[in-house]
Amino acid sequence: MRTRSSLFAALRLLPVLGALACGLTTAQAGTVTAYTALEEDEIKEYLAAAKKDLPDVDVKVLRLSTGDLGARILAEAANPQHDVIWGWALTNTLDPRITALLEPYSPKGSDRLAAKDKAADGKWFTTTGYMAAFCVNTEVLKAKKLPMPTSWKDLTNPVYKGEVVMPNPVSSGTGYLQIAALIQSRGNDEGWKLIKAMDGNVAQYIKSGSRPCKAARAGEFAIGTSLAFAAMQSVDEGYPVKMVIPTDGAGYELEASGLMASAKNKADAKRFLDWTLSPGAAQLYTKYKEIVTVPGVPQSKAAAAAGLPADLSKVLYPVDFAKSAKERDAILGTWQKTIGR
Repeated sequence: MRTRSSLFAALRLLPVLGALACGLTTAQAGTVTAYTALEEDEIKEYLAAAKKDLPDVDVKVLRLSTGDLGARILAEAANPQHDVIWGWALTNTLDPRITALLEPYSPKGSDRLAAKDKAADGKWFTTTGYMAAFCVNTEVLKAKKLPMPTSWKDLTNPVYKGEVVMPNPVSSGTGYLQIAALIQSRGNDEGWKLIKAMDGNVAQYIKSGSRPCKAARAGEFAIGTSLAFAAMQSVDEGYPVKMVIPTDGAGYELEASGLMASAKNKADAKRFLDWTLSPGAAQLYTKYKEIVTVPGVPQSKAAAAAGLPADLSKVLYPVDFAKSAKERDAILGTWQKTIGR
């Protein structure tokens, strides 16, 4: 669950989701415009819940893929068109050009978040996140007599040639977190050596982080490197998919939100950001996210059924988000130069 066509789709989505979130129309009704990289299905459910809690606030949404959203925000930097950033990759949010556009605000409930899940200067906070996982089609594996992969290194095995699909790191936050974690965990030289070795088996790089999983579950390929939620959802819906968390490092990303300094309706923007940390919102997150930073939220049944560990600290690679943000342009430049397809 990210071209010119995606921008067009997002622009069509904005009035639809805005209408969904209108609630009761009054003369005092406020409008909040949120830019987000959250998936469309989760956006709709979150806004339906927010509508009940904030009936006098009309939340309009522009949804773009992680990379496209960054380009949009920077293009509008001189005259921002939104009030809040909502659920966007922390790595991208940490770009100094982006943080310069944000205003410190500590929403209600942010005091319960761990220090690592919010900015020391109050410019951003995170409520959710996603992590890398393989979606392996067990029927394709059996039909082609392929072994079950358990690690990134396994994906360099020539037996998987043409059977692996990955997200494009330039457009997909999931794609970027995957290669950034591999480079951080192995060092620059060994990390790139592994990424190039895997490329020999990759059939294609897909724009979205969730679509490699969907391609694998449909039987188009044996393995889609994706995010854990997409795998959990596929298992829950009965597809012949096994979720595999790579033993040699599962990278992850947190999704940040923040208040734009240029917000035209700061009062209602702050109310909406408060809502994103509310108990009701936190309960909804587990339906769509494998990582929820809000304390006290139990793991979903789908996550447990798919085999996601209750204690994710045992499987997540401790990503340095500041380093990931600082090196992002260089890493993507190298990827486009050496792989770029």
